[in-house]
Amino acid sequence: MTRATRVRALFALAILALSTFLALTQPARLGLDLRGGTQLVLETRDSPTAEADREATDRTLEVLRRRVDALGVSEPNLSRAGDHRIVVELPGLDDPDEAAEVLGRTAQLTVHPVLGTTASGTDTGRTAPADGSTVLPDDAGTPLRLGPAALTGAEVRRAAAEFDGQDGSGWSVGLTLHGAGERAWARLTGKAACAAPDDPARRAAIVLDRKVISSPRVEASVACGVGITGGTTRITGGFDQHAAQELALLINGGALPVPVDIVEQRAVGPTLGALAITSSAQAAVIGVALTAVFITVVYRLLGALATLALACYALISYAALLALGATLTLPGLAGFVLAIGMAVDANVLVFERAREEYAAGPHARPRTLRSALAAGFRNAFSAIADSNVTTLLAAVLLFFFASGPVRGFGVTLCIGVAASMVSALLVTRVLAECALALRPVGRRPRLTGLAGLGRVRSWLSRRRPDLMRHRRRWLALSGAALLLAGSGIAVRGLDYGVEFTGGRMVEYTTTRPVDAERARAALGTAGLDRAQVSTSGDRTLTVRTERLSAAQLTAAGRVVDELGGGAQKVRDELIGPSLGEELRRGALVALGLALLAQLGYLAVRFRWTFALSAVVAMAHDVVVLVGAFAWLGKPLDGVFLAALLTVIGYSVNDSVVVFDRVRELRGAGRGTPFPDLANTAVLQTVPRTVNTGMGAVFILAALAALGGDTLTDFALALLIGIVVGTYSSVFTATPLAVVLERNGGASPRRSGRRPARRGGRPDRWDTGARV
Repeated sequence: MTRATRVRALFALAILALSTFLALTQPARLGLDLRGGTQLVLETRDSPTAEADREATDRTLEVLRRRVDALGVSEPNLSRAGDHRIVVELPGLDDPDEAAEVLGRTAQLTVHPVLGTTASGTDTGRTAPADGSTVLPDDAGTPLRLGPAALTGAEVRRAAAEFDGQDGSGWSVGLTLHGAGERAWARLTGKAACAAPDDPARRAAIVLDRKVISSPRVEASVACGVGITGGTTRITGGFDQHAAQELALLINGGALPVPVDIVEQRAVGPTLGALAITSSAQAAVIGVALTAVFITVVYRLLGALATLALACYALISYAALLALGATLTLPGLAGFVLAIGMAVDANVLVFERAREEYAAGPHARPRTLRSALAAGFRNAFSAIADSNVTTLLAAVLLFFFASGPVRGFGVTLCIGVAASMVSALLVTRVLAECALALRPVGRRPRLTGLAGLGRVRSWLSRRRPDLMRHRRRWLALSGAALLLAGSGIAVRGLDYGVEFTGGRMVEYTTTRPVDAERARAALGTAGLDRAQVSTSGDRTLTVRTERLSAAQLTAAGRVVDELGGGAQKVRDELIGPSLGEELRRGALVALGLALLAQLGYLAVRFRWTFALSAVVAMAHDVVVLVGAFAWLGKPLDGVFLAALLTVIGYSVNDSVVVFDRVRELRGAGRGTPFPDLANTAVLQTVPRTVNTGMGAVFILAALAALGGDTLTDFALALLIGIVVGTYSSVFTATPLAVVLERNGGASPRRSGRRPARRGGRPDRWDTGARV
């Protein structure tokens, strides 16, 4: 074992030991879509008396935290997002409307003297400029003329729901005042006690958010000018237990400094979260097992070692997730599994280059297994680095411009990409170098998987097809695919999800199958004539509409329950129209920036012709994928955005691998016509493309089959993207680069290179020789 191998082994052991320690000692932080609960996004806005600045948002956050604590939710999480938004996560609470009612109310409590009553036709809610009075109706509908507030909720020390069955008042809210509030209450009631028994001025009005919730009359036993002392009073108003407890909660929490609007609301039932974990875990195990078998069959001993390195990758990724305190969401699980494909890709790139080095032939320097492996790692590094950087660009953009659980996908994908680099370039290398140092392995080179070209490469070496000869034909086929996808968008239209359009989506599971048309007709009879109804699977029904009040939600649940012989609400999402427009704009910005970022990076790393070709192929893949979803009638939502940006990264990965080989061949084969170089590069990288694609297909097929409704569409999008991306890297990006090089690129004559004979070929491309 060389010194470099020992150093790598120490680093690998240190990373694995730290990862194991974190995995055993730190609990995972699951998102609400995995453990069930409610998430609300609230946005502060200006009021007539206060500006919704950063400081006001922070004060609002503290008030909301007190209210959440009073709700009794275990392990709630509240955080500020930007200057005006607050994210509230309430695990275990599956009634978002109840949470929204409690958290969204301003809860501005004030107590006013009653100056008298007004005519029933007088406008209410307005302040008279002369005496500063306000007209509000009491609980019986009688308009009361109220004086300026004598005290506010800030002077309330404590509020508690109380039940008194002896006097028949039932549930009420007892208030304990302190300091200035106690004295103000005594003055207010002392003045009211001086009025005649039937005079409205003998009452005191308790107002919550400009609504009179109680206006008790001061009893005759209270002395005029003295009032009620002791700092205690009760709010009565025909409350039931729930209403009394909710009012006490609001008063104890305090008033919000500024009003808030609920712009996003999500709720996932605990059963759906448990099912998501189970199905995702099953998909991961089956997909990884199939991938492990595949690479072991193809690369034998090194493939088995790469499988062991993949297990280390999973441990490192999980530990990094724990160390960063990141939340694991359902799309995050998908990103976690998908990043396995990145780790497989890095191993495949190294092994294929090592095969080329070992089979270089008699005209090259003789290679041992260990030297071939070292050369494989060295020569594959640039392609691995470039492909991972392009994926990271898409993941970072997804994190900054997506929202909700989809951001978890971006975080997990970033972690997975970094872990795949450590797994492939460090763990796999240490294991492979240690294995190849063993004498029994050295005496059996075919056992390692390096002493052979492989079936795909052997077949290509016999046939030697000239793919770039028909470059215009391939570009025409790409144009036809774009035309077909564009016609799907034009004819079928795009079904934007609730995240992008705003509105409400409620998902139910039913006891028996429900026909979508029948459910739509029944909901129309119940007053939801504009609701969109869809089914997935046998017993899952989804209702989407622009607006859905609490009463309409109850009616919809009743209708679905009757049709399905019993129904359970498992998902409830509400997106405000302003947030939907913002998310749609953010998605377009993310997509545009992804294209520009890829173009800029590739232009720096390669030639501008290569960069433009890769970006055009990427745009081709985006349009084809969107068009395919349009033809299939699938929704375009946040999860689809995650898949779309992942496809962008995958498409660029394939193009980068091809162009990296073109750059290498061009540097060695001066004077060789560019179409021949491009054709050689494509044929040399086909084994990597096929083997990597097969590994990803196994994982995605398992996700599509077992991952549940959300992950099924996600996996379907990625499967389409992988097929289209593989095609476009060979038959769109490379032919386009050939055309651009011939028309606008630097020719051999302009670059000082001697032009070669037309139609010349590099020697021994099939054995990996340098040209």
